[in-house]
Amino acid sequence: MLAMAVAGTVNAAMLLVAAINLQGRETSGSIDGAYAAVHDTLGAMIAVLFAIGLLASGLASASVGAYAGAMIMQGLLHRSIPMLVRRLITLCPAVAILALDFDPTRTLVLSQVVLSFGIPFAVLPLIRLTSNRKLMGTDTNHPVTTVIGWAVGILISLLNMALIWLTVTG
Repeated sequence: MLAMAVAGTVNAAMLLVAAINLQGRETSGSIDGAYAAVHDTLGAMIAVLFAIGLLASGLASASVGAYAGAMIMQGLLHRSIPMLVRRLITLCPAVAILALDFDPTRTLVLSQVVLSFGIPFAVLPLIRLTSNRKLMGTDTNHPVTTVIGWAVGILISLLNMALIWLTVTG
């Protein structure tokens, strides 16, 4: 929970910094361009802090994902993979992409599109399960929460479909 809160706070701060200071800058369309734009606009120290914030946010998000995966494997599949092996398995695709010299910005965008594809498969069943009184008992969602959850889940799904369509069609 703490890692998610830190990652969310860092992401929100970076979005605010970027939105306020990089408006209208055409050079911020890539990772290198974003660093150069922050460096030119706010100075070297802020650019370094921005890069560290990106790294910290990514590490926190990866940690939360790895921890959630480990809990699911232990609880549902009754399997346990040593932490070092899990880290190596999740690190290999990133190292391979870097070694093959793919465009980092395009790769980042595509990875986020692929990740967003899975969101509806997690969110919509979660809403369905948490609104089931037989399954959840007294912890069932309030009907208003369920309606809001379905609306947000469907909106996220539609936006993800649009994102995938726009990415595929250019």
